[in-house]
Amino acid sequence: MSQASGYRERNSTADRALTILQMFSDDKLVVPATEVAELLGVARSTAYRYLQTLVQAGFLSEDGRGGFRLGMKVLQLSRLARRSYGLASIAVPAMQELTERFRQTVLLTGRMGNAVVCLEREEAVEQYVRLSYERGTVLALNAGASAQVLLAWMDESDLDKLLATVELKRFTETSITDPAALKERLRDIREKGYSITIGEVDAEAMGIAAPVFTSTGDVVAALSVVLIRSRVSPNAVDEIVSAVVETARTLSEQAVLLES
Repeated sequence: MSQASGYRERNSTADRALTILQMFSDDKLVVPATEVAELLGVARSTAYRYLQTLVQAGFLSEDGRGGFRLGMKVLQLSRLARRSYGLASIAVPAMQELTERFRQTVLLTGRMGNAVVCLEREEAVEQYVRLSYERGTVLALNAGASAQVLLAWMDESDLDKLLATVELKRFTETSITDPAALKERLRDIREKGYSITIGEVDAEAMGIAAPVFTSTGDVVAALSVVLIRSRVSPNAVDEIVSAVVETARTLSEQAVLLES
């Protein structure tokens, strides 16, 4: 085994720390030390030592009942991650205009590795229906309009490598879980310049998304509107599509200016 491969072996301290952090989810906000020990296959005292290292670094904090939750350092990194995209600050006013115009949830999402992350979210004060999309929420890579827009303009070889490393999750009967079918959908999105999905993540939800490009033609983010399809007329859908595409085009022009 080479020195480099030894450095990356699964039992390294860094790998175990990442494994612990990845235990947290929307359904598990507090993780007990016993579960950490079981997952890592180590004694509880060893697991507790790893946990305390993360606590001291600010990535975790103790809840006072034997459990651990994410610490303030994670919040700081989340804020920096959103700022690193730069686009978020100029996108918010445009997103607010869309929410006020259509009374729907508007998202700005980006791809980070093999995950799609919600960078910004805007909701109107008198929104018709509220949907649960928080900043920092990790979304599925294969399902939903914004995720597919983020994939549609990827280099094909890079896309194949990415799809080979992730599970294409099924949320509803219309979720695309076959890589070939997904790639066909992505080709259609490239031709149209936008994406519309119906019921792929939530059976009642419709997503409309368009890409935000950099000067090199790479997709840096996706602008999307999420709505309840039964509450929106076909004529309104056409209007929303036009507005999302035009707004994304404007953001692309501004993104180019950010690069200069």
